[in-house]
Amino acid sequence: MVFGALFSVMNPFGTVPIFVSLTKGQTAKERSAIALKTSLNILVILLISFFLGKYILVFFGISVNSLKIAGGLIITSSGFALLTGKFSEHKGMKKKNVKADLESRSEISLTPLALPMIAGPGTISLLITYNQEYSAMFDVVAILGAIALAAVSVFLTLKSAHYFVRILGASGINALSRIIGFIVIAIGIEFIIAAGLSILKVGTL
Repeated sequence: MVFGALFSVMNPFGTVPIFVSLTKGQTAKERSAIALKTSLNILVILLISFFLGKYILVFFGISVNSLKIAGGLIITSSGFALLTGKFSEHKGMKKKNVKADLESRSEISLTPLALPMIAGPGTISLLITYNQEYSAMFDVVAILGAIALAAVSVFLTLKSAHYFVRILGASGINALSRIIGFIVIAIGIEFIIAAGLSILKVGTL
């Protein structure tokens, strides 16, 4: 369940066209190296979000329910962007930005690929919420396993990006992203509903 939610919110398939554009003209070995660095950066970001995110909540005095609502809105917004085919624009990566990055960046694995394209605010808020809700050792181990599996999945997806484009084409990738977008919207709404029910029950944010 955790892996499915993580993978859907991160949606590495939506990053495939961006990855292909940014690595055009590079060898397969160089693309694999970038995919590996990106997945490692994502792994670090996810682990930091999961273990240290709660301290950010305490520092700013943010409750779990407030985080769920904010995170749910962000996740739902990302889902709508996927569903309408505007995921890149939603992440601040318009075509002209991609071209500028291609010309000016020598290292793209952290920005824009890891942040904000894959491990964005929705993913971070999701993991912070999981940390607050699941504290049992078994649950923590399961979540860490899901995080590691998600990072591996990102690596495999990006490593095979050029093959995906060749086989599915742009229309096929867009169709897949829109299906995932529907799932992401449902996850975001579930977060908002859960927070709303909790507020009604407790009577406070």
